[in-house]
Amino acid sequence: MYFAALLARTEDGWEASDMELDGVESLSDLIDLARSAAVDDDTVVALIEQEDAWFGVVRVDGEEDPRYFVSNAAAAARSSYGSMLTKELLGSDEEDDELDELDLDGTEDGEEESIAAFTDEDADEDGERGAGSEPVPAGPLGDPRLLDDLGVTNKQLMTLDGDALSEIAESLGATEVLEAVR
Repeated sequence: MYFAALLARTEDGWEASDMELDGVESLSDLIDLARSAAVDDDTVVALIEQEDAWFGVVRVDGEEDPRYFVSNAAAAARSSYGSMLTKELLGSDEEDDELDELDLDGTEDGEEESIAAFTDEDADEDGERGAGSEPVPAGPLGDPRLLDDLGVTNKQLMTLDGDALSEIAESLGATEVLEAVR
């Protein structure tokens, strides 16, 4: 089960909104959603948590490149929304991902598809096939300093566990607005 919220900084403090992930199919969808919540191109922080397995933070400042952090990349990579973040952080090439989705096995409609054999050397840590895929590290991944200027130090971010989103919101001074959407 996921919890996701957007915290948009305003001149009066933080505004929170529940982030519906149903329409988010890609990382660019998530970034667009965050940018649409921005007030006067100010900072928006997207917070995503899957139970107590992992949390992710995406920071968007106007039109600048977004910054990302994932608390446990290996756990996040096994979930749909977390895998979007880990792929970005590991530098996965989107063109390669699009090619993987195409049916390039040479079969026509109605023809029986052949199954290619692969060896253990072709499998990643989870036994999945993946040509050239990088192993996902067990632990934090991304920019641990993305919230430094907002009151959450990199050391705090790296050591959060349990209800991490509440602790982040407390450091930002946004506890009440986050709890209102929770």
